[in-house]
Amino acid sequence: MKLIINGDTKELPQNITLKRVIEELNLDGKVMAAALNMEIVKQDNWESCILKDMDKVELLDFVGGG
Repeated sequence: MKLIINGDTKELPQNITLKRVIEELNLDGKVMAAALNMEIVKQDNWESCILKDMDKVELLDFVGGG
């Protein structure tokens, strides 16, 4: 199935969870927040959040600065 992740289209397996997407993209431990179709998904729910074809996912990392 196709997902739009941070604006890029990616081909991933059906019934993949948000947590698994993060792992597949080698971002485990780097992503601080995630949104699915413009709605924040709490980190506690990443493992149970199953994505559907053409879902829009935003993965965010917070960067400190001065």
